[in-house]
Amino acid sequence: MEGTVYKSTGSWYTVRTGEGDFYECRIKGKFRLKGIKSTNPVSVGDEVVFEVDGASENAQGIITEIKDRKNYIIRKSVNLSKQTHIIAANLDQVFLIVTLNNPPTFTSFIDRFLVTSEAYHIPAILLFNKIDTYKEEELDEIKYLANLYREIGYTCIGISAKTGKNVDKVKELMIGKTSMFSGHSGVGKSTLVNAIEPQLDLKTKKISSQHMQGQHTTTFAEMFDLECGAKIIDTPGIKGFGIVDMEKEEIGDYFPEFFKLKGECKFNNCLHMDEPHCAVKKALENNEVAWSRYKSYVQMLSGEQENYRMDIYGEK
Repeated sequence: MEGTVYKSTGSWYTVRTGEGDFYECRIKGKFRLKGIKSTNPVSVGDEVVFEVDGASENAQGIITEIKDRKNYIIRKSVNLSKQTHIIAANLDQVFLIVTLNNPPTFTSFIDRFLVTSEAYHIPAILLFNKIDTYKEEELDEIKYLANLYREIGYTCIGISAKTGKNVDKVKELMIGKTSMFSGHSGVGKSTLVNAIEPQLDLKTKKISSQHMQGQHTTTFAEMFDLECGAKIIDTPGIKGFGIVDMEKEEIGDYFPEFFKLKGECKFNNCLHMDEPHCAVKKALENNEVAWSRYKSYVQMLSGEQENYRMDIYGEK
């Protein structure tokens, strides 16, 4: 039998067949995926082949094959730094939900997420949530950030999952597609999913005021079919987003504004660091490239682990 993985809890996988039947499945032995040392060989969104074990009503399945993925999005595993964690597979787009505070989402995190989505050819959209809660100067900061990323070519939408502002715009972008929602714990992923499809009634929790961090409400990735003809993958909140398996020479190619200038650099293998006649450094000096983006790039190049609490807004 064939189906799509809708939920993964690490050892069990909920698989939905084309007829709409759900089976709880396990994997037989270990899957060796091409060059991927992953903590989870099967991820939500995977198309799989499975055999049903037993003829009872609660028959369980055994996954025997994972079909080739159109794409997937991956990050460094939190527990085992040398291993990776595939968040979801076969995506049409990813939404990164950003909050200025409560909890803070810094540009280093946004940029790592965007670089990964570029590397795996998944269109990314930035949703600036909780705009109903910001003061005027905070709204100016949001506008500045949205403008920065729009100029690079990313779609940015200011939303309020709580009041419903621009939720219809998000819904419109999702119709007929498989989308993933990601972001730190507490940014409002589950609240947004509930605003789009109230009958799902996903659990939400309040922000921990002591640390201004969200509490994990989603503990594993799960896919939902929406009435509007969209599929959505809700993911656990993530603190950091370590980039995986990228050569130094290719990281700059995943910054679209750097890639655009690459041909004007004196050296075709320019790392945009200390090389003479570098078009990216020149654009940086002329404020045509954002300092926050360049700083993120340097961090990635040096292999520095992202500190998601570090504020680098506007820093030079």
